[in-house]
Amino acid sequence: MPPVSNGQTIGLLGGSFDPPHLGHVHITKQALKRFGLDRVWWLVSPGNPLKADAPASLEKRMAACREIMQHPQVEISDIEAQLGTRYTADTLQALQRLYPRVRFTWLMGADNLASFHKWQEWQWIARNVRIGVMARPGEQLKAGLSPMARQFARYRVPERILAHAEAPAWALINGPMRDISSTDIRRRGEWD
Repeated sequence: MPPVSNGQTIGLLGGSFDPPHLGHVHITKQALKRFGLDRVWWLVSPGNPLKADAPASLEKRMAACREIMQHPQVEISDIEAQLGTRYTADTLQALQRLYPRVRFTWLMGADNLASFHKWQEWQWIARNVRIGVMARPGEQLKAGLSPMARQFARYRVPERILAHAEAPAWALINGPMRDISSTDIRRRGEWD
């Protein structure tokens, strides 16, 4: 398990990272700075229940993540494989039990917020974990009109206070974006 101290604010960036890319690096650095997080953990998932195709091996993806994301405040983790969890809600519940004095913030791109209502126990996540949403090219309008954004509109907070706000709380940051995706990289044959 990643090292942590009581009271720390930890951002959790989950995904298949199949492959990891500079967009992941960019949003991680933005989240650290703009949400005022102490650390970010990349949660490299064994698989994604919403995707039909199996990703590359966990070992390959972990190695690629460690190669591209070298930052003293970022931890690359296979914690979901260690915990045996499949869904984000299960992972978050387990982490809250393991680290009751840590303040977790779930990090996602605006594209994920637009489809967040399809996630297992998405309302539990929104009520119990702070959510930091980063801009993605062409996704801002869909994210802002998403079921989560509408249902939890009164819990939107300024980005600078998110890490210390009580859940439910969420923030959406705009700013420089990277128009890159793992799907495009695989489609171009640059990840085998």
